[in-house]
Amino acid sequence: MKKYLTEFIGTFFLVLTVVLANNNPSILPMAPLAIAGMYLAMIYAGGHISGGHYNPAVTLAVLIRGKIDRGDALYYVIVQLIASVFAAAIGVFLHDCGNGGEIAARVNEQAMCVVLAEFLGTFALAYVVLNVATTRSNASNSHYGIAIGFTMLASNYALGGLSGGAFNPAIALGASVAGMFAWDDMGVYLIGTLLGAAAAATVFHATYGRED
Repeated sequence: MKKYLTEFIGTFFLVLTVVLANNNPSILPMAPLAIAGMYLAMIYAGGHISGGHYNPAVTLAVLIRGKIDRGDALYYVIVQLIASVFAAAIGVFLHDCGNGGEIAARVNEQAMCVVLAEFLGTFALAYVVLNVATTRSNASNSHYGIAIGFTMLASNYALGGLSGGAFNPAIALGASVAGMFAWDDMGVYLIGTLLGAAAAATVFHATYGRED
């Protein structure tokens, strides 16, 4: 139960930050920094308990890697998605409390560009997670959270303008609940993120091997 609660808390605050930071015009250029900072902090806070996934795509990559069993992976994903819905609802409420403007849904006119951007961002994120947080050679390291957080930051700045920078099905769901993404685009985000995670796990096995 501890690890599921940890995944809920981490995902909740990650999605809450996405909703509030991206809808605050005064800090909008710094939104990726706020999101990556929250992700990094939650990884350090809960990584030793649950692994600090906070992302169904990362959970998929770790499942393919063989570092989580199917039952736990299923519960992780369920908890992450529930947390994202709660975070989005509370984020919209807090945004309205602050007299924020109307939340406009992102319009993705080129689906293939969005899929590719989400694929690449998720691939980078999952590949880094697998290398720094699931191997014996990097066990007990102190840099894993920084590496993962900076991957999220760089991917958001590089690719966020193309897709909105989810790289995480839970973020895509939360953004849809908040009205930031159109519901019709959910399939695009799922394809990009899940394929990116699966590809990262496949490449990881090819480059690192299965010895540990």
